[in-house]
Amino acid sequence: MPSPLYEIPVARIDGSETSLGAYAGNVLLVVNVASKCGLTPQYDGLEALYRKYKDEGLTVVGFPANNFAGQEPGTNAEIAEFCRLTYGVDFPMFAKISVKGEDRHPLYDALAGSEDISWNFEKFLIGRNGEVAARFSPKTVPEDPAVVTAIEQELAKG
Repeated sequence: MPSPLYEIPVARIDGSETSLGAYAGNVLLVVNVASKCGLTPQYDGLEALYRKYKDEGLTVVGFPANNFAGQEPGTNAEIAEFCRLTYGVDFPMFAKISVKGEDRHPLYDALAGSEDISWNFEKFLIGRNGEVAARFSPKTVPEDPAVVTAIEQELAKG
């Protein structure tokens, strides 16, 4: 039975419709991102993780969100250009969504349940089975040993 996460419609940053089902069988690191945040340099670490582990089945997926202090004010096109030019982002980016409040996207309802997202760059590790395997706070950098170890453990489940 496919994971409910895989059935939730999302839009790529170019506006084309898809779902995380396109990545079924991969390990996913889902991150709500922002371009004007003190944590924005985490894009470097996220891209490094993606490049290091993508051939083993890791996909980093970025969901821009403007829920915290207006730190993602740009359009999808502006966000895509910023990420590509400033951080060389090659991992999949998606259209801007809301990750908290009354208009929270169903993806974040499924990821966080009744808990709130605390800030930009909160990370959810999704195992190959489509279930949340770990959650990391915004201040936990992508290269933190806890993140790397959790990714490697999920990848090893092949």
